[in-house]
Amino acid sequence: MRIFIFLYQWLIAFPILLIITILTAIITIIGCAIGNGKFWGFYPAQYWSRLVCLLSLSRVRVKGRENIDSKTSYVFVANHQGAYDIFLIYGFLNQPFHWLMKKELRKIPVVGKACESAGHIFVDAAGHTSGMRDTMHQAVDTLKGGVSLVVFPEGSRTYDGKMRRFKKGAFLLAQELNLPVVPLTIDGSFKILPRTSYQITPGRMALTIHPPIYPDQENGHDLSALMEDSYQIIASALPQQG
Repeated sequence: MRIFIFLYQWLIAFPILLIITILTAIITIIGCAIGNGKFWGFYPAQYWSRLVCLLSLSRVRVKGRENIDSKTSYVFVANHQGAYDIFLIYGFLNQPFHWLMKKELRKIPVVGKACESAGHIFVDAAGHTSGMRDTMHQAVDTLKGGVSLVVFPEGSRTYDGKMRRFKKGAFLLAQELNLPVVPLTIDGSFKILPRTSYQITPGRMALTIHPPIYPDQENGHDLSALMEDSYQIIASALPQQG
């Protein structure tokens, strides 16, 4: 069975995925240049992500969509199990958003340009103060009309499937912009494609959308409490870590 999956992955699925990835990037670039960036910056990538999951023989289950309002802007924070987290959120969150992503991703041919055209926010992973100011200005300009922001506060994918400590950048943005934070729990993508492998293993992924954490009407968010609450809420929908 494994040999058939291997052959399917590299001889059929991968060439198709490469073609649709390039086409999606080109459509995004052209569409955003013409106008209505909110549509072209999100929906082509949404269907691309669903196709990736379908061709990878991966099934998806989503819980908690009733917790969010399509007309409200949020800061979504999610654990980062593997590469398929991107396809899971892009394809099945059903909420227009921008990614907060490392600036190095801008260098990827065609795809980097598509991300820039779509309005995704590039950030210096080193976390310089000037970079954070630039990120804040970009976020203010883009988070309008129900467009949200998605961040992996661990910073990068886990090596062992376990959650790591959160960095504070996403939560500072939520605090400064006075936006509700929605914790997202991703489960299953580590087994499909972990950081240490290039071999896809078909399986199941689950996305749990938790109720928003709203800022206090008078005092806004408490940064430490927001980070801890988000971590615990995300962890609560994961199998217990041994």
